[in-house]
Amino acid sequence: MITAIVLIKTSVDRIPEIAEQIAALESVSEVFSVTGTYDLIAMVRVRQHEDLADVIPGRISKIPGVEATDTHVAFRTYSQHDLEAAFSIGLDN
Repeated sequence: MITAIVLIKTSVDRIPEIAEQIAALESVSEVFSVTGTYDLIAMVRVRQHEDLADVIPGRISKIPGVEATDTHVAFRTYSQHDLEAAFSIGLDN
């Protein structure tokens, strides 16, 4: 599974509507409204790199009110569960 973090600039007056449209896309698992340079962050999960083109420029960027995107592809995922397991190695005696 390939995970991409998509930073999205939108029309400020349409953030909730745009977020709902993005969240409804099949490969989008979460959408966050955030402070800072970008208005939304979407978590996109696909099976192949080629699928990113279908989702990001093919769908997200075409939603009316989306002004720009900046995509970051994750190399590795670390969850709280993974970190706890890693730090507990060797502690059980």
